[in-house]
Amino acid sequence: MLVAEKQQTPIMATINLDNLKALSDKHPKPDAIVFSYGTAGVRTKANLLDSVMFRLGILAALRSKKLDGKVIGCMVTASHNPAEDNGLKLIDPLGEMLEGSWETHATALANAPSNEHLIDYIHSMVSSLKIDLTKPAHVVFARDTRPSGEALVAAFADGLKVLDAKETDYSILTTPQLHYIVRCLNTAGTPEAYGEPTADGYYQKLAAAFKILVEGKTKLSPLVLDCANGVGAPKFKEFLPYLGDSLAVQLVNDDTDNASKLNLNAGADFVKTQQRAPVGLKLAPQERYASFDGDADRLVYYYQDDDGTFKLLDGDKIAGLSAMYIIDLVKAAGIDSISVGVVQTAYANGASTQYLRNNLNVPVSCVPTGVKHLHHEALKYDVGVYFEANGHGTILFSPSALKTIHSAEGSSPAQAVAIRSLRALSEVINQTVGDAFSDLLLVETILTQRQWTPKIWDQAYTDLPNRLVKVVVKDRSIFKTVDAERKLVEPAGLQEAIDAIVLKFRDGRSFVRPSGTEDVVRVYAEAATRPETDELAFRIGGLVFDYNSNGSGTRPREFI
Repeated sequence: MLVAEKQQTPIMATINLDNLKALSDKHPKPDAIVFSYGTAGVRTKANLLDSVMFRLGILAALRSKKLDGKVIGCMVTASHNPAEDNGLKLIDPLGEMLEGSWETHATALANAPSNEHLIDYIHSMVSSLKIDLTKPAHVVFARDTRPSGEALVAAFADGLKVLDAKETDYSILTTPQLHYIVRCLNTAGTPEAYGEPTADGYYQKLAAAFKILVEGKTKLSPLVLDCANGVGAPKFKEFLPYLGDSLAVQLVNDDTDNASKLNLNAGADFVKTQQRAPVGLKLAPQERYASFDGDADRLVYYYQDDDGTFKLLDGDKIAGLSAMYIIDLVKAAGIDSISVGVVQTAYANGASTQYLRNNLNVPVSCVPTGVKHLHHEALKYDVGVYFEANGHGTILFSPSALKTIHSAEGSSPAQAVAIRSLRALSEVINQTVGDAFSDLLLVETILTQRQWTPKIWDQAYTDLPNRLVKVVVKDRSIFKTVDAERKLVEPAGLQEAIDAIVLKFRDGRSFVRPSGTEDVVRVYAEAATRPETDELAFRIGGLVFDYNSNGSGTRPREFI
C-alpha cells in the first residue's frame, strides 16, 4: 500500500502524517549508520543519536497506547561509557526493561532509511500489534549529567508529539530512580503501590527502611564513595540529608561541571576492569571504599589489605553477602516456606558459585549474559538474588513472599526483630532494576549488623584468578553457544579442543562467546594460579583465532 493511501486508512487516521514528516525532517537519520537496540538500549556517539531519539519517542508512545495508556519511561544515558557517548533505554510499566519483542521494532524504526519507510513501519506495527491509536499515551523521561542529554531529550519529545503523547520531564536523575518512578506511577492506587513517584519519595522510602535496619547498631567508620564524576554525585548529595547520621559517607570524584571527567579513570567499571582504585584515590588499610558507575546502577566495593594489596569486592561478593544475610534472616524469623535462590552468568567467578552451593546450600541458576535474563530467572524464586560480576544487580521478592513476610507474627522477640528486618529489607531494595544507592544501603546494612570489616566479608571465599581476552574475528556469527553461553556448538570441534586444554589446568574453566555488538569473541578463563590463568586464556584465544573460518582476524595480545 502506498503512503498516500495509508493516510486514508482508519489505522493511520489519527496521525497527522504531514506533521510527522515535518518533525522527522528536523531529525534526519545519518547515512551509512546502522543502529541496534539491545539489553542496554541504544548506545553510541552522542552526535549520531538525534534521529534515534525522535523515532524511539514515537515507539515509546506506541508502547504506551498498546498498554492502554500505561506510563512508559525513557532514560537518556550511556552509563559507564565516555562523556562523548550517550544513549537511551526504554522502561516498561513495572520498571523493567522494554519487552524483548519490542527491541526488534525499536531497531527497525531507528534504521528506517526515509520518512516513507518510517511511516510504513509505523503502519505495520499498528496493524500487526492491533494498537488503538485513540488510546492515551504517557511517557516520562530523564537524563544523566552528559551535556548532550538536553538536546537528545528535546528530539525524543518531538517523537512524542507525533502521537500527542503526554510527557513528563524529570530532568536529571539516576537510571534506577527513573525505573522506580515509572513503577510508582503505574501502581499508584493499587494493592501493589510502590511509593511516591518522585525523587523525594524515593529518598524517603530508602532512608526510612535503612534506619530501621541499622537502628541500635554501632556506626561503622565513614565509607569513601567514588561517584565516577557522574549523576550519582549530585543525587547522592541530595540523598544524604534523608539519611541523617545513620550513614557516614565521604564523596570523591563528584565533579559534574567538567564533563570530560565522567567515568575517566574512576567509577565501578574502571575499578572492576583495571583491578585497582580510581586514579588519585589513596587507600588506607582496612577502610571501606565503593564506586558507582556513570548512571549509578552498578556498585563495587574494595579495600586495601595490611600488606598494601588491592582487594575487590564485586557483584559476586555482594551476591554472596546478600544471600547469606537473607537466609539467616529467614531462619531467624521462623519462616520456613520462603526459598532463596541466586542467579549468575557464566562470568561469575567459579569460587563464588562453589561458596553459594556448598557453604550456603543455596540453589544457583546460570543464565546468558544480560540483565533481562537474570531478572527473569530471579522471578522463579520466592527471594531471587541476582548480580553480575560488574556490580549490577538487585533482589526480587515474590508477591507470595511479601505476603508471608508482612503477615508473619513472631513467637519470640528475636523472631519479631528478624521479621521487622525482612520487611525493611524489602523496602530498602529497589526491585525494579540494579540500583547502586539501594545496593550500597544493603551492603552497609549487613556490615553494620554484623560489625564486619571488608576483610571479614572478603574471607567468605577466595576468588580464582581470572582473565578476559578479546579476539578480533572476521565474522562473530560463526560462533554459536548453548548452556547459558558456556558451551560452543559451532564451529564444530572447537568445544572439544577447549575441553581438552582446560583439563590440563588445576581448577581450570574457560568459555567462549561472541560479542553482541562487535566482531570480537570474548574468552573467559580461570585457574588455580595467575600464571596458569594467563596461559589458559591465551591458549584458548589462539584456538578461537585458528577456528575463525575466514582465516583472518587478530590473535589475542592484550587483556580487556
